[in-house]
Amino acid sequence: MLSWLVALYLLIGGGGMAAANQLELARLFADPALSGTTPRSLTMAPDGSRVTYLKGKPDDADRLDLWEYHIKDAEHRLLVDADSLVSGDEVLSDEEKARRERMRLFATGIISYSWSKNSDALLFPLNGDLYYYQLSNAKAKKLTDTAEFETDATISPTGKKVAFIRQQNLFILDIASGKETQLTKDGGGVIKNGMAEFVAQEEMDRMTGYWWSPDDSKIAFTRIDESGVAEVVRNEIYADEIKLFNQRYPYTGTANVKIQLAVIDLNSAKTSWISHGANDDIYIPRVQWSDSSRYLSYQWQDRQQQQLELRLVDLAKQDKQQVLLTEQSDTWLNLHQDLHFLKNNTGFIWASERDGFKHLYYYDFSGKLVRQLTKGQWPVDEIAAIDEAKAVVYFTGRKDSPLERHLYQVSLNGGEIQRLTAENYDHAVVMAKQGTSFIDSFSNVSTPNKVALRALDGKVLTWLAQNELTEQHPLTPYHQQLVAPRFGTIAAEDGQTLHYRLFAPKQFEQGKKYPVIVSVYGGPRAQRVTNSWSARDLYLHYLVQQGYLVFQLDNRGSYNRGKAFEDPIYKNLASVEVTDQIAGVKYLRSLPYVDSKRVGIYGHSYGGYMAIMAMFKASDYFAAGVSGAPVTDWALYDTHYTERYLGHPTDNAKGYQQSSVFPYADGLKGALLIYHGMADDNVLFTHSTKLYKQLQDKGLSFEMMNYPGSKHSMFGQPVQTHLHQTITEFFNKQFMQ
Repeated sequence: MLSWLVALYLLIGGGGMAAANQLELARLFADPALSGTTPRSLTMAPDGSRVTYLKGKPDDADRLDLWEYHIKDAEHRLLVDADSLVSGDEVLSDEEKARRERMRLFATGIISYSWSKNSDALLFPLNGDLYYYQLSNAKAKKLTDTAEFETDATISPTGKKVAFIRQQNLFILDIASGKETQLTKDGGGVIKNGMAEFVAQEEMDRMTGYWWSPDDSKIAFTRIDESGVAEVVRNEIYADEIKLFNQRYPYTGTANVKIQLAVIDLNSAKTSWISHGANDDIYIPRVQWSDSSRYLSYQWQDRQQQQLELRLVDLAKQDKQQVLLTEQSDTWLNLHQDLHFLKNNTGFIWASERDGFKHLYYYDFSGKLVRQLTKGQWPVDEIAAIDEAKAVVYFTGRKDSPLERHLYQVSLNGGEIQRLTAENYDHAVVMAKQGTSFIDSFSNVSTPNKVALRALDGKVLTWLAQNELTEQHPLTPYHQQLVAPRFGTIAAEDGQTLHYRLFAPKQFEQGKKYPVIVSVYGGPRAQRVTNSWSARDLYLHYLVQQGYLVFQLDNRGSYNRGKAFEDPIYKNLASVEVTDQIAGVKYLRSLPYVDSKRVGIYGHSYGGYMAIMAMFKASDYFAAGVSGAPVTDWALYDTHYTERYLGHPTDNAKGYQQSSVFPYADGLKGALLIYHGMADDNVLFTHSTKLYKQLQDKGLSFEMMNYPGSKHSMFGQPVQTHLHQTITEFFNKQFMQ
């Protein structure tokens, strides 16, 4: 453990500039953001000449324009003002609204963009149409002008064409002539071409269903058939209406889509279908071309998610396939994006957790392992870039501390791993294509996010957002009152190390015992105890200023600690997770300033599920709980996520029952508040209404707060302010009166 993390009273820097104020709840969610303004969607041009980003307008932080920082000229420039192309409210299709919810995109204007491979143009969607911006003439050309929506648009590798989806079919458009060609014709209803299915978007981190070949001659795409997926009527409750949606939703244990993979030759218009075997009940989580247009790879995953094959298709030999490698697990396999084919098909880099931690492996093109590039009891996050000329792989990982993400480099020949970023910060990195420089977004618990363009030696080439706590910074009036959390560790029952953070007041009152709020998520693929700045932590600081301690602990099952740390949750959720949170409360009870009778718990989504399970199963430790948008019955959740951790319902009926909240409701002794968005299309509102009914039937008292029109993310300043006011008043009523 880093020694600097031990101190309890680390103050946020820059003191003396202004009088310190207490945080105000409404101010936490208002503009300008207290954490400061930093660029969004930072991207390095493929040639490394400039950095592009999205930036909100001065009077509307969520109305985004496209900007650049030109490295040679050392100048920031506005490229495209969204209002110059479309003004007024944007009209989105239901499909696009759902897609943005999957991507967690909540702004308007230019919300996404992509570069041409030769760095001379950018493509972006706006209000359902596509625009093509050329750097040479500094103009945005409207490529489509239709009543239908064009989505998921990409520029071809040669920069001559654009592909996109319209009405569930795949199209291409010649940029010079404007000529459109429809590549698939049967899309519509239950058939979708070139589109990612629901579980691919929500659970696999795959937002597309088509892929350009390197020379523009072919496009690989998926065709999905939803006819076997159960059609349900989902309601979204708004303030003045109820909208009903007929949706194909793959509840766990039920049928998924049938998926096919094909390649269309754009010269001959011939479509070749690639066989993935006789078993249709599988997933295709990844598709990727090699360095040439002859070889296409795809990842085949079984329904149980315990076997994954990397398959290579030779399109020049009647679609001959070979399995390059196979990954297997007795629990589940985590998907990743870390497959990189080397030039001239000389080999590839692959990530695997086969030794218990995610590490990088170098294979030749036949699938023979050449060498393991990284190893140790720490995980790689992802590949950042590969410089083949220098035989160097750049990657992010947590070699130095599980609490911090850093950029490292290692030779393709193996050997020593070198850290390239400064310690005592958490770093999110975007590298130039060949790794010549990188964008470094970095922060720690005492430093709001900063963004710099750096050379490989760490030297700052320019600041993209210095975000200093000057007199003009929104956080400055409050920063002296903020106290960084104390970090520490305790042991789990099996001896594994659990990391925690404790937020506490700057000065303890002599002899006073404080109430504690346990802020929890607790689910897989997430980590809360990190040395990084997060805007959501400002609410935790607010609670501290109201007289609470706030405690966070990453229980077993959470991420970035290796598979042995994740696997104990397999086939029985909210068991070891709750046990570990109890261990955290036992530690809190050992502190002389903690009131053991006033410990509450609060979480959202999986954290909401954890809050309910803690209140039902551990009422001797938690006196009050707030549960937001909770999963209550895993039979109501989707196939890919639920079966990954619980298996198929027919094979693990007991595990599903034990992982549901309903068998434990009689254990509720303390005060419980449940809130939910009434238009939630991820964790459906049904999860909460089903629990409301059970608690009412049992005569158990609880409180509820439901938000008309809100989805899972509860987006929007008015909703967030009201929600956190409700949470605060609930805990105050239980612990402060």
